[in-house]
Amino acid sequence: MAVVPQPKEKPSRVDEQRAGFARYKDDVKTRGKPFYPYAMFHDTIMSLVVVAVIIGLAAIWKWTSYGPHHDGLNPGLLGPEYTAPADPGTVSFVPRPDWYFYFLFYLLRIFKWPESVFLGTVGVPTIALMLLIGLPFLDRRRERRPSARPVAMVAGVLTILSMGVLTWKGATAQEALASEVIRDVPRWIHEENLPPAAVPGAKLFATSGCTACHTYAGSGGSNLGAPDLTAIGTRNLGIPTQVKHLQNPSSVTPGSPMPSFASLGDDRLHQLAIFLEASKGTH
Repeated sequence: MAVVPQPKEKPSRVDEQRAGFARYKDDVKTRGKPFYPYAMFHDTIMSLVVVAVIIGLAAIWKWTSYGPHHDGLNPGLLGPEYTAPADPGTVSFVPRPDWYFYFLFYLLRIFKWPESVFLGTVGVPTIALMLLIGLPFLDRRRERRPSARPVAMVAGVLTILSMGVLTWKGATAQEALASEVIRDVPRWIHEENLPPAAVPGAKLFATSGCTACHTYAGSGGSNLGAPDLTAIGTRNLGIPTQVKHLQNPSSVTPGSPMPSFASLGDDRLHQLAIFLEASKGTH
């Protein structure tokens, strides 16, 4: 009786991928691919491409912004060569990061309390980076199909979505610092019983960036060891001393990291001094 040969079972896609990977490993083991010239050649070509792109963008920016009057203010395709000089006395400028830091910019708006700023600036980004670096050591399976890696895919999608949402929220957020703090001025006036003469200084304090380092009646953030100024008036330093400190902080407090605010002008400094002297911490 003749034996009918059975048809061979078609290998699955996983088996084909494993066989192909085994052939690749055998080929590398027998013949090898040394660093020179293979990897060095690829790295050199890629480096040249990156440098060429940077040089091309720089040339486009330079040539298109070189206006007819050679003043450097022509808009150009990639922006002007330079803009108008900065006004050191401005009180309305709110610094914003580049677009690729918008996610971190908005993350700081979530962790805005002084006690939680560390989480937004160091904690969350560091934890995320450590997980990313440790991923090859945590997941050592050979399977790399997305459909067979639900946990990794869900984590990756959630990370992309969260960074996308944070970037969008950071890009569309209202100019935060001054506009948010200025809304606290009426509360300051009520809670601290500020006299009318101190109101202009309170508004100036809210818009000139003082709360970037100092706190006042629960507003702002404590950075670089800057003290809370809610009750600074109880020290009875006097308006001349307050003005002198604002003009040259290190002359009153040696070693102070606080920058000079002399560019605000004498009138504005006097308003700030009146506000600070009126801040007695009363409720």
